[in-house]
Amino acid sequence: MGVLIDTSVLIPVEREGIFWDELLGRGLDLAEDEAVAMSAITASELLHGVHRLKGVAQARAGLFVDTLLEHIPVLPFDTEVARVHAMISAACAAKGAAVGAHDLIIAATAVAHGYDVATRDRKSFARIDDLRIRQW
Repeated sequence: MGVLIDTSVLIPVEREGIFWDELLGRGLDLAEDEAVAMSAITASELLHGVHRLKGVAQARAGLFVDTLLEHIPVLPFDTEVARVHAMISAACAAKGAAVGAHDLIIAATAVAHGYDVATRDRKSFARIDDLRIRQW
């Protein structure tokens, strides 16, 4: 088992200047051998934010994201995740539960790998059945 870290956790980490060990100890409640990862869409969201900035802010954010990408494994959107994504998306649509496309991909990645999702966004993720959430 592991924890998939959502963008909603990582952006405040950068803005508040929280260090890696503090991130792991603050709300994630990791077991000693528990894996930490991010989904490919989370990596994309972080990089998108870097490209929207200019000058010193872009350089600082780029360094932060590059450091994260060096230390946190990125789980791909592969065929296994695509199958889980289709199932979750169809289930949400059937019950009229609107969930954003990126959040669906994050949730599918977590479910496919047996991970919890660490997030500040309980509203969207709470609409997804059988997804374990760690509120950060």
